[in-house]
Amino acid sequence: MKSWAWEDGRVSAGVLEEAIKKAAIAWISVGDGPAYALWCMPAEASLVVVSGPGEQFAPGLAEADRATVRLRGDHGGLIVQTDATVTRLTPGTDEWTEIAPQLAGKRLNAAGSADEVAARWAADGCALVRLTPAADTAVGAAGLPAESQAAPTRDTPARVETRRPFRLHRVRKPR
Repeated sequence: MKSWAWEDGRVSAGVLEEAIKKAAIAWISVGDGPAYALWCMPAEASLVVVSGPGEQFAPGLAEADRATVRLRGDHGGLIVQTDATVTRLTPGTDEWTEIAPQLAGKRLNAAGSADEVAARWAADGCALVRLTPAADTAVGAAGLPAESQAAPTRDTPARVETRRPFRLHRVRKPR
């Protein structure tokens, strides 16, 4: 079996690039904050993420300089964790003009064409950010914690208390 991680747990640049190419979702955290599962699009050797009004919730990502990115493998488990430089794309620049319509085309259930969605993002002040991984900080399976790193469910106003089921007649227990 071929090993793709070095002894200290770091991964090769090829493995990091391959994980980025296959990424449709990444767990991204800013500072000591919790990681959020965000849909993303690979662009060259980086990931592009949109957040803001009417889009996904990524607190602090638009203003951050660095973030931690976790990517999954084909089996669905975490295979790479890396620090990334965060660069916010500005509407009207060549980079925005090239990347925003591509990302908008991958946006599921978007109302309108890719150009219309990209124009809405610019008008609404959505943040389009490029996450460029620092290859020397990429850690593979050998360097990742063995425990699940699952966090307890966060409080949210979307949670609804479940009621007991309604029963019209009394249910008798078998004797």
